[in-house]
Amino acid sequence: MLARLKEKEERLCLLFSALAEESAKGTPIIVEGKRDADALRALNIKGPIISAKTGGRSLLSLVSEIEQLQTSEVILLLDFDRRGKEFTRRLKQHLEASKTTVSLAFWLGLFKLVGKETKNVENLAKYMETLKSKICNS
Repeated sequence: MLARLKEKEERLCLLFSALAEESAKGTPIIVEGKRDADALRALNIKGPIISAKTGGRSLLSLVSEIEQLQTSEVILLLDFDRRGKEFTRRLKQHLEASKTTVSLAFWLGLFKLVGKETKNVENLAKYMETLKSKICNS
């Protein structure tokens, strides 16, 4: 059990480190809301983060904002629940239609590791704290 927890923590740390690297290069990360962005900041992600649903903006205005950044790639990191999956699918379609490369690699990696235990991005920092606590107490 302890070995599995340590392995999961290590894999998550590697994933967050790679995400921080991509973000530091200037690749924008798209999340659903402010609390999702706050969770990524708590995980030491320092680059550009765009909250997709802040201020009640529409999908098209979000796509337009991303196009104005003139970035060739974005990272989608929306929630793992049904609504998050649907929003990811729709946003990916619109962005790819506007010739923006969409990376789902981090979303897929996190979903595989924690998708059954947490359904949203805003809980990732707390999840990591809990995981580290379980390892220390074992």
